[in-house]
Amino acid sequence: MTQFSRYLGIDYSGAKTADQSLPGLRVYSATHTDEPTEIPPPPSPKKYFTRRGLAEWLLTELREGPPTLVGIDHGFSFPRRYFEVHGIPADWPTFLEDFQQHWPTDERRVYVDSVRHGSMGRGDERMGNSRWRRLTEERCRAKSVFHFDVQGTVAKSTHAGLPWLLYLRRRLGERVHFWPFDGWTPQPGISVFVEVYPALWSRTFPSEARNGHQQDAYSIARWMQERDASGALGTYFETLLSATDRTTAQTEGWILGVV
Repeated sequence: MTQFSRYLGIDYSGAKTADQSLPGLRVYSATHTDEPTEIPPPPSPKKYFTRRGLAEWLLTELREGPPTLVGIDHGFSFPRRYFEVHGIPADWPTFLEDFQQHWPTDERRVYVDSVRHGSMGRGDERMGNSRWRRLTEERCRAKSVFHFDVQGTVAKSTHAGLPWLLYLRRRLGERVHFWPFDGWTPQPGISVFVEVYPALWSRTFPSEARNGHQQDAYSIARWMQERDASGALGTYFETLLSATDRTTAQTEGWILGVV
């Protein structure tokens, strides 16, 4: 028996502002029996999803729909070194609130780079270092969430996406589970958000006519669908980490599928 009825793979984008149409922001949806297909944004003059539009769409879908596993390819938290340097308690909800206050990238006309370079927000009070990496990034050789301006980085999408996780958490409450911050084993019958790294899976599946952003979103949904169908998903939720590493991951987060 599968744990979820729907699987959403999201290739995220930190480009532009929260209200601009982004060709790099793609969503694919699968069910138990249906292969992932692309979800277009709600009807509007915009051709692609905006970050705000995606958050609002997810809010409606998860409030009214069946238990859904949502995989998003940006960091859900920062390395422990960041918490230590800035004196932030090792508590994920506190981190999200603090981050949004300093990096208000969910506000209109705010770019990640406008906060990063000091023209908006208070990003200078909450900077990181590209040498700081989370344990999960070290395990899968992913770049740091602070490694900007290089190919294959998730720094900009992470800094753009974190306030929207806070937005969804505030509004959905106990209807959703943010893994692993809310616990390593989600309760049955609710939707779950997980951080993913599509580079682990995107070459596993033929790309057909999909571009890179579409392929990443497709591969996220397809991998989650297949793992749930095989009964292996619970094994990935219960990642075999030492007690020390599990404590670290409770603060830093973990990428689903990394062992």
